[in-house]
Amino acid sequence: MFRIRKVFDNTSCANREAMSQVLSILASQFPAARKEEFTKIQAQLHDPLKYEYRSILFVAENGVGKVKGFAMLLHLSDIGVGYLELISAAPGGTGGGIGSALYEYVREECLLLKLKGLFFECAIDDPAQIEDPTILKQNIARLKFYERYGVYPIITNVYASPVTPGDQDLYYLMLDDLGTGKKIRKPLAQKIVRAILQRKYGDIIPLSQIDEVSLSFTDDFLRVREPRYVQKPVAIGRTHKDKESIVLVVNEGHSIHHVKDRGYVEAPVRLSTILTALGKTELFKRIEPKRVSEATIKKVHLPSYVDYLRRACAQLPPGKSMYPLIFPVRNLSRPPKDIELQVGYYCIDTFTPLNSNAYLAARGAVDCAVTATNAVLDGAHIAYALVRPPGHHAERRAFGGFCYFNSAAIAAHHLSDYGKVAILDIDFHHGNGTQDIFYERSDVLTVSIHGDPHFAYPHFAGFKDETGSNEGEGFNINYPLPEHITADKYRKTLATALKRIKAFEPAYLVVCLGLDTAKSDPTGTWNHTFDDFFKIGELIGKAKYHTVVVQEGGYRTQTLGTNAKHFFQGLWAGFFGPDKSQKKK
Repeated sequence: MFRIRKVFDNTSCANREAMSQVLSILASQFPAARKEEFTKIQAQLHDPLKYEYRSILFVAENGVGKVKGFAMLLHLSDIGVGYLELISAAPGGTGGGIGSALYEYVREECLLLKLKGLFFECAIDDPAQIEDPTILKQNIARLKFYERYGVYPIITNVYASPVTPGDQDLYYLMLDDLGTGKKIRKPLAQKIVRAILQRKYGDIIPLSQIDEVSLSFTDDFLRVREPRYVQKPVAIGRTHKDKESIVLVVNEGHSIHHVKDRGYVEAPVRLSTILTALGKTELFKRIEPKRVSEATIKKVHLPSYVDYLRRACAQLPPGKSMYPLIFPVRNLSRPPKDIELQVGYYCIDTFTPLNSNAYLAARGAVDCAVTATNAVLDGAHIAYALVRPPGHHAERRAFGGFCYFNSAAIAAHHLSDYGKVAILDIDFHHGNGTQDIFYERSDVLTVSIHGDPHFAYPHFAGFKDETGSNEGEGFNINYPLPEHITADKYRKTLATALKRIKAFEPAYLVVCLGLDTAKSDPTGTWNHTFDDFFKIGELIGKAKYHTVVVQEGGYRTQTLGTNAKHFFQGLWAGFFGPDKSQKKK
């Protein structure tokens, strides 16, 4: 078994290790490659302006992080095409469908980017020019592989001509129309060929030869060779439509955590209301959560805090809620020994109780968030952890605001092993816990749009001048907004936040979804309607990051489900493009 993920940079340990293995495969499988290519494959991930294309590296890894194969896609955004620069399985790893899976993944990425076509080179199969029968057989096998997908060499041109006299290392230029059937006209075709040659080989091919080759594409439309080896292309195993589903992970065990105390609005009905509304769409593919270890939680939360929460909840009888009596935080080095006195040592407010099931329900929420995260790492574009209790108020060593474990922060930390992560918190209340956890880190950008803490919970965090410290300076962004704002003002702030996220260039986005910005929510003062939530989701979706959404607040059950449904319809429409079957209803 293996999974395919995208590598955008080599900032994380996992990505550096993957890159090292990719270079090893490259050296083994392409011994004749120029040494410059080894350096370039790393550099081009970081400097798209220099190379005039954006590079996307796909790696196929097994369960222990061993790279079984890789592919490098170049996105020539100015002309709207992709170029498959490299695709290779590891030595001895040609079986198991790795090559097919990688190629299909690349095609799906091109479809998502709405490209006009995917181009690449493939060694020629002309027996008149290839004397070695072994090489000829290998070249035929590669062309046969691509013919399975209905991909053939472009004909009537001189692309497969030697760079220098006597050069026998010749290649066809291949065209994959991505199943669209759309034709590429001559002016664009010549522009594409010239761009490929200049940007890929400009240092070794003279401009006169680039002009000669590109101008040799004289047909009104690009034409490809008739099939030679596969008369009927096979269906692709994992279709683009399958990848368009939003993975849904639901914390089924949440209802055991039901605080019936007066005024406690964080109730089980919240999830059932949302789930019912989501069921009226065809956007979601539900999967079961997988249990994660407590060690995963302790990577984000202080181990002593996690241990206390487990022990304290286990000692409480069913139906009893335990609230803080005192707050002995003036001396953090000497916590009380009594379980009940310790509540205030680990809690930030007076309305978030402990009970026998709080720890268990919060653990279930973490399971869902990490499962959703792994789904994105396994190739899903969007995953949604529908959970309660919420988590973004839970700090490294404290709970509060109905939150016990910070599921979104745990998801973001897990993702940070594979690239930079941005967290976008759109709950009405500032995510003080998320800010606290990542305040000194530069690999995770935290961005929050919320009610100004001068009037909104948690009151002590979420101010504009809180921008991070030490290594994290500049990587915590707060947008505190007035008590009463228009939806247009909110969306302008969201657009600004997304620009800041874009400048950070994250590999992944975690969205803390608070629906308490809705009109008449008992904990908020804003007036978002279902149409506003659609537009908010659409703006976020247009950024096209691999996205994990984690449910936070939202307490007006009369509109909660409708608002959630429209947010995800907007998110889907922004990410994948409008579709008649998913219009607002």
